[in-house]
Amino acid sequence: MDRYPPIADHGLVGDLQTAALVSSQGVIDWFAAPRFDSPSVFAALLDHDGGGYFLLAPDHPEGTWKQLYYPDTAVVVTRFMSPDGVGEIIDHMPVLPGPTAGDRHRLVRVVRTVRGTVRFRLECRPRFDYARASHELDLTSDGATFRAPGATAHLQGTVPFERDGNDVRGAVTLRAGETAAVVFSTCAPGGEAPPPPTTESITDELWKNVDFWQQWVRTSRYRGRWTEMVHRSAITLKLLTYAPSGAPVAAATMGLPEQVGGERNWDYRYTWVRDGSLSVRALLDLGFVEEATRFTHWLGDRLAAREGPDGEPLQIMYRVDGDPRLTEEILEHFEGYRGSAPVRAGNAACDQLQLDIYGEALYALAESRQIGEHAGYHGWKGLSRMLDWLADSWDRPDEGIWETRGGRKDFTYSRVMCWAAFDRGLKLAAEFSRPADTALWTRARDTILEQVMERGWDDRQQALVQHYGGDVLDASLLLAPRVGFMSPRSPGWLNTLDAMDRVLVSDSLVYRYDPEASPDGLRGSEGTFSLCTFLYVDALARAGRLPQARYTFEKMQTYANHVGLFAEEIGPSGEQLGNFPQAFTHLSLIMAATTLDEALDAIPR
Repeated sequence: MDRYPPIADHGLVGDLQTAALVSSQGVIDWFAAPRFDSPSVFAALLDHDGGGYFLLAPDHPEGTWKQLYYPDTAVVVTRFMSPDGVGEIIDHMPVLPGPTAGDRHRLVRVVRTVRGTVRFRLECRPRFDYARASHELDLTSDGATFRAPGATAHLQGTVPFERDGNDVRGAVTLRAGETAAVVFSTCAPGGEAPPPPTTESITDELWKNVDFWQQWVRTSRYRGRWTEMVHRSAITLKLLTYAPSGAPVAAATMGLPEQVGGERNWDYRYTWVRDGSLSVRALLDLGFVEEATRFTHWLGDRLAAREGPDGEPLQIMYRVDGDPRLTEEILEHFEGYRGSAPVRAGNAACDQLQLDIYGEALYALAESRQIGEHAGYHGWKGLSRMLDWLADSWDRPDEGIWETRGGRKDFTYSRVMCWAAFDRGLKLAAEFSRPADTALWTRARDTILEQVMERGWDDRQQALVQHYGGDVLDASLLLAPRVGFMSPRSPGWLNTLDAMDRVLVSDSLVYRYDPEASPDGLRGSEGTFSLCTFLYVDALARAGRLPQARYTFEKMQTYANHVGLFAEEIGPSGEQLGNFPQAFTHLSLIMAATTLDEALDAIPR
């Protein structure tokens, strides 16, 4: 067991309410329950010695590890090959039966020997409430029960267990064709253990889960060149969506660094209006209408509550159930991934002003007639009130898409997305004949366009820049042609694209901006943003630069991990950095793939 495996050395399993990371050495080193944004149960990825983990792996000093997803599923298979034998660990979390299922969540781990003889060892060391709560162990012939203040978990299976302090260890030797299994389940405090699992019940449950995911993927309408990568990204977005509310989280983890040893270690287990909107838009482009409809309801509830600070219709992020309270605290007792401290739980950026979120929300939801019809009259009234408010509020500094902590500025991207909000609002009002102050919205839209082209344009670089009065380039503006703010082949946009290529692109990888040229209030540097690289591909394809777009896209695939997942960034040595896997990266992969497919298909034979 590596002290800190690479961030990319993991597969993701989940039950649409929470998720766990499984390393290629058979270690679950991140798991929070009962929800994505709950305190951790296993967090060795943030503190090896004290965070807690669940190891189930061959007890052999040498061998080769391989990890893969069972095709078109969220079932992770980890294979171990040695001179003595070949073993497999199959990890999954059964999808809960309905969107209002209870607090019981199950990590199912099946081990089997394929060839020869393999001895598997087990260590289960939970650490509740971010390792701040001690627990007691009750070990019986039926399994183990861990009890902590406010939390209860059970460990059951066909592997013999023995006490190791207040933790559990065990071992089992299997010959070719033999199988064993263990189930770690969390439940409400004081909850009783479920009936002990059998090999037959676990096998049946596994194939039901395989069938669930494969049936879901089958409804995708994507038939392009990169089916495997696109469907893996779609499954990842689905895994990161909290089923009871329909709200997607930005990532499954917290505290993983954007620079190893640095302070950019954020908690991403919440629902950003921006990320959520673009996630459902990506799924909608693949034909997954149900996910988009559920998010529409969630967003409508937020608009009805009007919970944003200072009278804003929306807060930039929420908990998965819509709770706006995300108090940020520092977990001083965690050393952080490879010493990357502080480790933060919660996110103080929830109180920031980011005016672009209204554009992403309208962009995501306005492109589908089914969604527009489903929103209904009351849903429209909420959107209309939001745009009326935005017409009086868009022309002010904000913190911007990157959540900088260096003070508010007149960010160009925020203005571009406000333009998109009014543009899509006007189109919806016309399409569905809805009541709206279209004169007010039209004036705001046109004023924004003129202001951006006058104040957000740098004559020296002949390009759009990050904020008014500056000369720093910003990759977020790669979305400008996608939302229609600029024509993708206009001279002004092609000049902007060329400027970004000179300054922000490094061997096809794209930085979001230069923090030295535009201080963001934080120490340290960062890697290239995978989101921005895929946005770059999208912009190149729209600009007609197809050889460059395709080469960049294909090259970016080589930075995916061994099971097709991406974190937030790519570091200077090609390593993945930041929270993992990140929804923003996977949704932009889908966007880039669909745009590039369409452009390549349009080339005359």
